[in-house]
Amino acid sequence: MDSNETTDTTGTIERETPTRRETITYGGAVALGGLLAGCIGGGDGDEGDSSADGATENGSTDDSSTDDDSEESQTEDDAEESYTASISPTGAVTFESPPETVFTRLTHHADMAFALGRGDDVTALHAPDYYDGLWNQYVERLPGVSLDWSGLYSSWEPDKEKLYDLDSDIHLADPAWVTQLEGWGREDIDEIAENVSPWFGNSLSDRHQEPTPEWADGYEYYGLWEQFEIVARAFDENERYEALAEVREGLLSTIDERLPPEEERPTAVMIAAADIEQIYAYTLSNPGFLTSHTRPLGPRDAFEGSVESGTVVDFETILEADPDVILYLGGMEPGTDMAGRRTAFEEDPVGSEVTAVRNDRIHPQGARYQGPILNLFQIEMTAKQLYPDEFGAWPRYESGPYPEIPEGERLFDRQRVADAINGDL
Repeated sequence: MDSNETTDTTGTIERETPTRRETITYGGAVALGGLLAGCIGGGDGDEGDSSADGATENGSTDDSSTDDDSEESQTEDDAEESYTASISPTGAVTFESPPETVFTRLTHHADMAFALGRGDDVTALHAPDYYDGLWNQYVERLPGVSLDWSGLYSSWEPDKEKLYDLDSDIHLADPAWVTQLEGWGREDIDEIAENVSPWFGNSLSDRHQEPTPEWADGYEYYGLWEQFEIVARAFDENERYEALAEVREGLLSTIDERLPPEEERPTAVMIAAADIEQIYAYTLSNPGFLTSHTRPLGPRDAFEGSVESGTVVDFETILEADPDVILYLGGMEPGTDMAGRRTAFEEDPVGSEVTAVRNDRIHPQGARYQGPILNLFQIEMTAKQLYPDEFGAWPRYESGPYPEIPEGERLFDRQRVADAINGDL
């Protein structure tokens, strides 16, 4: 908590003087029961409005102005620096200055902060050591870029008092998801927003999950890069977003130009498994940002709708689908024995009969909860894994960082991405 906060014997937070974050105000659906009614300024906007207009007023004074006039002019000048961003389900939030420290829960939000040059300002995320290791496999290929999430607070089931301790400038997390956790209700969300900082994130867009009734009215789903653009507005980092979006547009244009006709595309499945006893299968083209790296590539799903995403399958089920390619989630994480995962298939009498196994086409993947940086790499790697003749072969990966792809076979410019992250625009 800030140094100007005191706690009475009932645990209620009292502020002696306003802090910088007290000037961050809500509009829209989250402002129930007079939430932030005492804060300076205000933000108006319909819930889920993806626009972000600067909240400004123009004023002028002359040298003969009174003290009151000067104070009013100063207020107007301050207002000119404020800006508003809006996201569902939170609604509009007005910022007097860009957030400097960032609470996240899921890695698509942490990666967005990283992409906007705030990777070292993240205060929490789910399984920080695991995802620090995974993300750095890719960061290795971005010249002059570094990332360290190790040792951060693990926020899969966040503790409310810990959020007070972290005292982050923004909670880049979906309150509609957080309230599904034990110990969290709408009143807890409002308390943190009022006493610490606003919520500003959307996670149910992952696979278009249904929100609980209290959040259902007007809840909107966003594509990964659509949400990234909105988050960039919250950080006043439109230039960084535009630079990265241009890289993505070029990547997708290259994909579209070379993608073979649908009937010539391979069949594929995506799986995740710590061992062969529990193999989870995931679909490749369902709505939501979890498939934002496979959907543009249009592979034919070998399960053909017979298996729901997240279902546990066995070797018999996979052989029945008989995919040409198996995409193995988590295979890029440093602690994953990718060679051992292949061996488990190769030594099983059923698994060894799968076409992808016989043709040595079991390939690693990173994570489904990807932000923009991981998305760029995963589109490139998946394009090579599915269509080596069109996009260049993917190396047979077993360990180490993202392979060093020859410059002429890269599908996007690493230096441009690194420059955007580092602010060299």
